[in-house]
This record gives sequence, C-alpha cells and structure tokens, in this order.
Amino acid sequence: MSDLLKTIGSMVVAAGLTLVSASMPATAAEKEKAEDGSRIEFGINEYSDLPARPHMVSAFTLKELSTTADHSKFKELQGPFKSGPEVTKACLSCHNKAGQQLRNNVHWTWEYTHPVTGQKLGKERLINNFCTNARGNEGMCAQCHAGFGRTSPDYDLDKVENIDCLACHESTGKYYKLPPTRGNKACAVMFEGKKPIDWAKTAQSVKMPGRNNCGMCHFYGGGGDNVKHGDLSSVLYDPPKDVDVHMSRDGAKLVCIDCHVGSGHKWAGSRYNMTVGDSGKRPAGAPRTKATCTSCHTDSPHNSTSITGIKLNGHVDKVACESCHIPAFARGGVATKIFWDWRTAGRLKNGEGYREEGYIQGNGKPRHTYKSIKGSFKYGENIRPVYRWFNGVMRYTTIDTRFDPSKPVQINYFSGSYDDPKSRIYPFKKMRTFQPYDKGNNTLVYMHLWGDDKDAFWGNYNFARAIARGMKDNGIPYSGEYGFVETWSWWPINHMVAPKEKAVQCEECHTRENGRLADLGGFYMPGRDRWWWLDLLGWLAIFGALALVVVHTIARIVMKNRYGAAPEGKE
Repeated sequence: MSDLLKTIGSMVVAAGLTLVSASMPATAAEKEKAEDGSRIEFGINEYSDLPARPHMVSAFTLKELSTTADHSKFKELQGPFKSGPEVTKACLSCHNKAGQQLRNNVHWTWEYTHPVTGQKLGKERLINNFCTNARGNEGMCAQCHAGFGRTSPDYDLDKVENIDCLACHESTGKYYKLPPTRGNKACAVMFEGKKPIDWAKTAQSVKMPGRNNCGMCHFYGGGGDNVKHGDLSSVLYDPPKDVDVHMSRDGAKLVCIDCHVGSGHKWAGSRYNMTVGDSGKRPAGAPRTKATCTSCHTDSPHNSTSITGIKLNGHVDKVACESCHIPAFARGGVATKIFWDWRTAGRLKNGEGYREEGYIQGNGKPRHTYKSIKGSFKYGENIRPVYRWFNGVMRYTTIDTRFDPSKPVQINYFSGSYDDPKSRIYPFKKMRTFQPYDKGNNTLVYMHLWGDDKDAFWGNYNFARAIARGMKDNGIPYSGEYGFVETWSWWPINHMVAPKEKAVQCEECHTRENGRLADLGGFYMPGRDRWWWLDLLGWLAIFGALALVVVHTIARIVMKNRYGAAPEGKE
C-alpha cells in the first residue's frame, strides 16, 4: 500500500496537481477564508476523516455463531500480502464456495431484477438524486463496491479473486479503500497521508461482520455521513439508547446481521422489494428471508391484557411498526440532506472551486451547504417522517423513462393503498433535488463526474460536456440539450427505533391540528376526519339521549305531583 500511495502521489505531482486531505497540512489557499466564510475546494473530503469504527457484535451473535477458529493462527494468512486480491486468494483457498456464492450477490454485481415489476435495477443502472449515477463513475463510487479495481461498467464479474472479503469481515476498524482511478484537481486523491494497510494483520482480524463493516458504506452513501438514508449514520456505530434501542449497549446490543441474516452470502432485507408486513416469530439471528419487526416481535407485540394493548395490536394490520416506534429520524447529532440543487454547481472563486460550511449539526461538526462540484444543500435533524401507504413494491424512473418535466419527477415511487391488505402506513424520508435531464428527450441523464480528463464535471464544471460524455460512453441517445428538473426520492425509514416510552402517542395522529397523518387520505380516522352524516348521527344520538333524560325527569315530577310522595321505604 505504501508503494501504491507513492506511485499515485508521484503521478499526481508529475501532472502538476495539488493534493489536499484532512490528514495532510492544508495548502495556503485552503487556509485562506473568504469574508463570506467559504474555503477554496481542492478535494472531496467527506470520507477522509472517518470516525473510529468499533467492531461491535451482539451477545446473541457471539453465543449462537461462536467461532471455532482463530484466523490469526492460520499459516495462509501470515503473509506477506501486497494487495487485497492476494488476501482474497488466501481466503478462497479455504472458503472455496464463498466466491461463487458472492458472484450473484447484488453487493458484487450492482445489478438486481425486481421480482414483481421486472425492472432491471441496481447501482450499475439506476440514477438517484444525490450524486446522480455510479455508472461511468466507478472510479469514485467503487470505494463502496465489494471488490477491488472496479473502474468501468465492463468490470469482469467472473474474476472472483477481486472480491473484497475484508470490507465485510475485517475487525480492525481502520480499513479503507482508495479510489481505483484518479480524479481531477477538483477532487485530488482521497485518503492521501493515511497509514498504509497492514494486509496480513487486517486479514488475521476477520470475524463475523460488525457495524464497522456495514456502516463503512451504508452510513456514508450519497456523499457523506447520513446524507442519503436519514436513519443510517455514524451515530449507529455506538448509539445511545434514545437513538436506537436495538443497537445501544444499554439496549438489545444488536448488530446489523442479527436482523439482516441469511446464508450463502445472501442476506435478508432489500430496498428494492421490501416486506412491510410479516407474521410468525423467529428468534433474532435465526435463518430467514425477511428482515421485519414481526420476525422477532410477532404481529401482536403489545400487552393483550390491557385495553390500550389490545387496541394497539389492532393497528398492526394497517400501521407499520416503524411508523409509531421511529418518531423522528436523523437523531443523535448527525444531520441528513433533504435538498440538493445542482443548478448552482460550477461557481468559482479566483478560477478555483470552493465550498461553504453554513450548517452546524447537533454534534458540533460543520456540514457543506455549497460545493462547486455539487451545488447547494440543505440539511435537517430530528425530522418527522412523511407517511404513505406502502406494500413494499418500489418502482423506479430509469435512464429510458420519459416524463413530463413540468412537474416533479419521482426517482422512485411506491405501490400501496388502504384497500390493499399488504399495505401499511409507512414512514419515509422525502428528498428533493434539482438535477440535469435531457431537455429534448425528457429523460434523465448519465453524467461523467469523476476522472482525470477534460470532460469530467468534477474538474471542468461544464455540464454540457459531462452529460454528452456520460451518455455517449453508455450508448444512450442524447438530444444535445440539457435542462434541470425537480426530482423526488423516497427513503423508507427502518432504523433509529426509540424506546417504547418515546413512541408516537395516539393524539399525534388522531387529531385535526398538525397531525402526523394529516395528508394521508383514502380512509376515515377518528379524531382527524369529519363526515357530515356521521357527525349528524353522533349529534342525534347525543340529543336523543338528552331528550330521554329530560322526558324521564319530567315524567317523574308529574307522577310525583299527581300521586304524592311514596310511602317511606317503598320508593
């Protein structure tokens, strides 16, 4: 790794580029602050200063899946190793089925065929409304690929020796991956200056996956800590109980694989095709194909000896557990991105890109509110979810989907309704973005963002060239004219489960004033809705009851006056 860093460094210096990272002294330009608080931008630094990643494995996992081997003693792992693929070859010499098991896993292929809609999905195909597209930008995005050396869409998936076993199994918490290709000056080289990886020591540390492994990618998707999902952030490496009662040391002490379990390198849970309702109880960590709350808690989780518990159990068939037990997301001090405006990208100061840090999140760290390579951002914390009917089936706007640009384009959208027995009221994060599209064909576009060439947007700040190159490289028809369109994406909220004492209370939904379900239609909800005929029946019942009381009282008085008082003891 030391030789690799030196080689990359010499290549960049030879090209006359400037290297900047959080682990190196800043350049003079980096130190200089403009009056408006902006800084000259010479690098993507969101990933260069990652927090410590403790390898937490739950008590259940250790008890039920206790290891029978100490990998530090294996002669195959003593090294020396010069690269990750050399480590993988050593791993596969014993785990001789693992390569073919992972060969068809979405973490390796980046491709997925939806079993319901038939859509061809996966990072290799989809466009999102964050950094837009991984396809063609593998040189940057492949840091979160479960393999080594993925630099383009024509990556050889049959070379299983390029599978990265360490990404999921090392337990040092110090593992990192360099971008497999070099970016422009606007990006520099990330992680420059970090200590070289000790491949042998890292290989000897392998264990069942902990939060440090899953979180290294899933907490930082979309361009930084908690940017994309809203309920997956670095806080979950070691969260307090108030943030996540399942993952906390003071709670259930669970880790990702306690719910996302499986076999043969296939794990329960999917963002593309979710299960929002399940029945039956299986112990945490037991083999399953679904990762749902009811897998452990059953579909009658509340106290059935109380009226409140019985009523709450009656909600399970229409309300997802997450809707009540995750009152807000982006908790614990790490903000999530809620708005991204690509229209402002490309602004320069003194001929250079720059960044502004106009938001301080709850843990005191600043977040970028503008970057020349990406545009303007807005963040939020402790956000109340948006609620929608959802049956688990997600549909996507793909590169060949034509749309009406006069209204927001939904990058992904969902099926579900009150009348659908598979649907539940589900919590979502809603992400808004203005991003480029093909103005002539009314389709989304692939942009060439990363690369050491004249067409990469993260270097030349030229949308026209970046889009033309991205579309041409992927053989997609392009009109040659681009514009910007508003897009929405919906992110189901599943993590950051609060203690039961902090669950959503009945009156937060069953109310007419700013209720959580105020804009969710298609059904009648007591306390929120008014139907004139139902109100009329209610008032008639009330007045009828009052009338009966009045008539009864008058009758008693009349009868008493007519016949006099009843004899003592006879009334």
